[in-house]
Amino acid sequence: MKFNQKTQGTNTITNHAGEKAYKLSSALELYSAVVTSSLSDQFYEKNDAKVARIKELIAKNDPVFVAKLAVYARKQMNLRSVPLVLAVELAKIHAGDQLVSKMISQIIGRADEITEILAYYQMANARDGMKKLGKLSKQVQKGVANAFNSFDEYQFAKYNRATEIKLRDALFLVHPKAKDEAQQAIFDKIVKDELETPYTWEVELSVLGQKGFDKKEDKEAAFKAKWEELIDSGKVGYMATLRNLRNILEAQVSQAHVEKVANYLSNEKAVQNSKQLPFRFLSAYRELQGVVSVHTTTILNALENAVQVSAANIKGFDKNTKVLLACDVSGSMQTPISKNSKVQNYDIGLVLAMLLQNACGSVITGMFGDTWKAINVPQNNILANVMEFRKREGEVGYSTNGYLVIKDLISKKLVMDKVMMFTDCQMWNSNFSGETIPALWKEYKKIAPNAQLYLFDLAGYGQMPLNVVNKDTFLIAGWSDKVFEVLEAIENGENALSKIESIEL
Repeated sequence: MKFNQKTQGTNTITNHAGEKAYKLSSALELYSAVVTSSLSDQFYEKNDAKVARIKELIAKNDPVFVAKLAVYARKQMNLRSVPLVLAVELAKIHAGDQLVSKMISQIIGRADEITEILAYYQMANARDGMKKLGKLSKQVQKGVANAFNSFDEYQFAKYNRATEIKLRDALFLVHPKAKDEAQQAIFDKIVKDELETPYTWEVELSVLGQKGFDKKEDKEAAFKAKWEELIDSGKVGYMATLRNLRNILEAQVSQAHVEKVANYLSNEKAVQNSKQLPFRFLSAYRELQGVVSVHTTTILNALENAVQVSAANIKGFDKNTKVLLACDVSGSMQTPISKNSKVQNYDIGLVLAMLLQNACGSVITGMFGDTWKAINVPQNNILANVMEFRKREGEVGYSTNGYLVIKDLISKKLVMDKVMMFTDCQMWNSNFSGETIPALWKEYKKIAPNAQLYLFDLAGYGQMPLNVVNKDTFLIAGWSDKVFEVLEAIENGENALSKIESIEL
């Protein structure tokens, strides 16, 4: 099917900044809302309002598309919460075949997501009391039951937490069929609450922390020895290593152990298997800025090498393609993606832009707010470049005058092949000069008739400054380096939804 169809009549609306904008098709709007969702409050839209909009969009879309989008969000975008929302809400309005159960079997990637989806089901259906999960959708039940066979005892034990809905509750509710005797033995342990408690590296550090030490030096020596032991053992996974780099350096482990950590961080296979979103590397890089250690530079270099892996296979243009990368640094972009995160939409846009800049042969990079300013940075330092942009964001102010990017190209008669804006798409003209992106883009096409405009939507509000049904204007949304796969699809005459459409359920 073709998702990106032309709209009937007018699709013009007013965006959150009060400027004329264009409404997306229901499929594109759902796509952009889902892949930019952490299910937390945003600058222009609160979490409850976004969930309500996603629910409305589910009802407007083809059920098969919704199911494929959930799988895409979980497996390609590495999002965990919003796919569960899609599954439960689709189950409420679609029944009669195996679509929902097949989708759920694919989107439950961790053992705790079994209880998470049931918790959302309870909330979404306003259930409470003893029968809070009564009359469970048959397809939700079947999908969750199938998911039980995807995990071993360690994985179940790791996430067997004292939450409102426990693994034991879920097992009694969905009645999974064990695939063999060993699996049945694990199910029996869940029922009896006899899962063997996993002795993890976290437990080892916790036990050590509770131990009494006579001297500060003794405690420091013990933690140094423990971290070196953990590094040698390989018990600490990739994401946990990222999150503990400060602790490792502050424990003053040996140079040999620092080099082991650095080699692990930059190992191509380890990076790819970890499925980390690019901004996770930025978070780790930023966390180390204040660490005083002779080994900090070694780890910073390793993080640069790690994020380079994300840029290694970017497709969609060759080295001769002339590209302009414009980053929105407006106030609305400087909102954390979740209440517990220091990462902002602004950071995500910068990381994605610098990944692309690293892959370009002919490129101009810059940022826009009240004004537009080109900023020259070396191609090889992706994370360092982000930090450089971060230091200079006040130089252009905090409005969203994206039109100035196009105006500058016209005034300088610069012919670019691709113009890419990383933004929440709430652009307007704070100078009230009457100049707009659509009008300026039309004028620019007289200078560069083959130019293409890409809007990297980082917020998913469902409003675009241009009509993306035009043949030269494209929407790409999401926070993962996987969004760059869409560039290749577009080069092949497809659109942003082609990757979703190709998913098999």
